[in-house]
Order: sequence, then structure tokens, then C-alpha cells
Amino acid sequence: MKIYYKKIIVTLVVLLCVLLVQMGWLDEQGKDYAEQGLKRALVTYAIARGLNGVISVAQGTEVAVQPVGVGLTFAPGQILDPVNDLIERFSTVVLVSAASLGMQRMLIEITAWFWFSLLCSFLLLVSAFMIWKSHAVSLSNNRLLYKATAILLVIRLVVPLVAVVNEGVYLAFLQPQYETSKKQLENITADVDQVQQSSQVKMADENSFIEKIQALYNSAADAVDIQQQLDELKQTVSDVSQHALNLMVVFVLQTIILPVLFLFIAYKLVLRLFGI
Repeated sequence: MKIYYKKIIVTLVVLLCVLLVQMGWLDEQGKDYAEQGLKRALVTYAIARGLNGVISVAQGTEVAVQPVGVGLTFAPGQILDPVNDLIERFSTVVLVSAASLGMQRMLIEITAWFWFSLLCSFLLLVSAFMIWKSHAVSLSNNRLLYKATAILLVIRLVVPLVAVVNEGVYLAFLQPQYETSKKQLENITADVDQVQQSSQVKMADENSFIEKIQALYNSAADAVDIQQQLDELKQTVSDVSQHALNLMVVFVLQTIILPVLFLFIAYKLVLRLFGI
């Protein structure tokens, strides 16, 4: 009696899988969610490359000041040297993530092909029939049939299902971190660009003593202002590293770790469903 109920449960699950294969609802949802993830990756990649370009320009920027008549020249952009390599690697990670999401979307379209769906449905129905029909073929042939059906089912349904589940995990846990870090990197790009565009402060050839005193005062004030910019730039280095790492965690989880984990779990569940 216990085996009989197991066969009923397996048959119902198989029929549900056939329904999902033929309806195509899961495919449409999977493609939509993969497309949304791909757009996020491309937007983030553009931000990363923009920040990398601004940092590269800022590294060569020199500022000349003459506080109290003493000439000084320095390059504030050199402070950003430690994060330049990090941003380049971050952009590479995001690009690989975008390629992974694009591959997921392509796989969903390929597996949604009519003849592939028909083959998968046929093997599912044959497997359900073989579960009920005893002593029809040898056990080894049954296992081969079930394993082939399991592999096709994983390819056909699990890829779009992974995209749906992955998007659910993103909306539930990763979206706040992504939105915050993306916004901060956009602000940091603007800040670094502002430092890069700061004009050089130089002493002029003044004619009167009053003009010289005024120029010395202005140059000293400019030096204090530049020192404040340097302090802010040092804080920017720390912020860039933190937010870039946060975004790398989001994309690695969403495009590499979670999909592989979901595929492994789904394959094991399908094998257990057929008793393999």
C-alpha cells in the first residue's frame, strides 16, 4: 500500500511537470527575470567603467598652490591608486555575471523549443507508465530511462526555475545592498570627477601691496580647502572598496553560486523522485 501511494505521488508530480513544460509560463517568467538581472549587470558595468575612467584621469591631475608664498605641487588623484585595480577587477566580475545571465536567457529560449519540450513530455509520460507497469523491462533499462528523463527535465524546467528563484532571492535579500552600493558608487564617481576638475591655484603678479596680501590670503584659504578635499578623497578610497565588494558579492551570489547550488539540488531531487 505504501508503494502504491508513492507511485500516485510520483505520477502526479510527473503530470504537473508535463503541464509546466507545455504551458510555457515558467519560461516567460524565467526570461523576464534573467533580462532584468542582465540589465542590472550592464548598468553596474557602465558605472564601474565610468569610475575607472575618472580615477585614471584623476591620478594624473596635479594641483599647484602657494600658501604664504611657498609653492607646492602634488597629485591628489594618486590617493586612489589602491582602488584602481579593484575597480578593474570588479568590472570584470560584473561583465562575467552579465555573460552568465545572457547565457541563462539563451538556454531558456533553446530549451523552450517545441520539439525539445515534446521529447521531454514524452519521456515523462513513458517514465510514469513504467513506474506502474512491473516486469516490463529489466531494472537496468528502467534506471537508464529514468536518468535520461531526469537530465532532460532538469535542462527543460530547472534553468527557468533557477532564474525565477534567483530573482526572488535578490528581491528578498540582495536588492537593498545592491541599490545602496550602486548609488554610492555613482556619487563617488561625481566626487572624484569634481576633484579632478579643480583648477590649479596660482599666485598672480599683483601691482600693489594690498593685492599681494589679498592673494596670499586667498592662496592659504585654497590650501586649506584642498586639504579638506584630500581628507574626503581618502574616505572615498575606503568607500569605493566597500561598495565595490558589496556589489561583487551580489553578482557572484546571483550568477554563479546560487544557480549552481539550485541546479545541484534540483538534479538530486529529480533523481530521488524517480527512485534512482
